[in-house]
Amino acid sequence: MARLPDRAAALLVFVLAVGFALSPFATGGFAGFRPDQFPVAQTNAPVQPAGYAFALWGLIYLWLILGAGFGVILRVTATDWQRVRLPLMASLGVGIFWIPVAQVNVLWATVMIWIMLAGALWALLGAHYRDRLWLEGPIGLYAGWLTAASSVAFGLVLAGYGILGAQGAAIAMITLALAITLAVLVVRPGTLSYAFGVGWALIGVIMRNLEAGNTPVIALCAAGIAAITIVTWRGWRALSRA
Repeated sequence: MARLPDRAAALLVFVLAVGFALSPFATGGFAGFRPDQFPVAQTNAPVQPAGYAFALWGLIYLWLILGAGFGVILRVTATDWQRVRLPLMASLGVGIFWIPVAQVNVLWATVMIWIMLAGALWALLGAHYRDRLWLEGPIGLYAGWLTAASSVAFGLVLAGYGILGAQGAAIAMITLALAITLAVLVVRPGTLSYAFGVGWALIGVIMRNLEAGNTPVIALCAAGIAAITIVTWRGWRALSRA
């Protein structure tokens, strides 16, 4: 397959980032699946972050647009940027249609968000360290939130379709998100924005579960945040010494 010219690829990433950011305005936005979207209603599901946590999308959208714009202006032919554009295009292209699908079909939305995560992680692992602010930063934050969000969606499906209880689904999927996160941070050490994206989601899950006094979920999230912090700090130190 012929490769897109560098400038066309850079412009397409920018256009997709803008389209992705505009999608909530065209669809009414998204703050979690509705309880009635599942055969077993998911009211205050322990796997889902508190509603305020979804505000992180504002920063994700803005940073992705600014990063893509930086790439169009100053990194059109850079091979390290070109390497991440195809997977990022795939992720953002699916992401543009995610909210309208999520509003009507949980199962397809769950498949789509895992595709978005795969593209985001592919892009992140291929990103060079030299442009932390404009390349690694936005992609890392996006991938970090998606790591948590994809596991949340899967957990809601497991509980909402009666495959697992809500508590079991929450513990299983938070554990999965942590396993993915720590693996990424080992392969790509010191990626602060990725760690923050996952950590923000975990804090949201803690806040969701505080009122109910759900100690197992709160403890798992707290332990996960501590583990992410330690691994990220060690990775950052190792990079600083290199």
